[in-house]
Amino acid sequence: MAKPDWKRVEAHLNKTFGASDLKLQSRKTDDDSVEVYKGEEFLGLVYLDEDEGETSYIFEMAILDIDLDS
Repeated sequence: MAKPDWKRVEAHLNKTFGASDLKLQSRKTDDDSVEVYKGEEFLGLVYLDEDEGETSYIFEMAILDIDLDS
């Protein structure tokens, strides 16, 4: 598996979402994904996916129903 370029992924997320405070942090148990934070708030995970020689990154974010009322 190629070493993921998490800094480039972080820069892409910030550019895509018009932010400057999205940060990626490594996980203690898995090296195929990182945690995404906006400041101190956990947003989700980015997974590394390698298939047939192509690499992609999958951003997964859960939205709780209680957060929709805020």
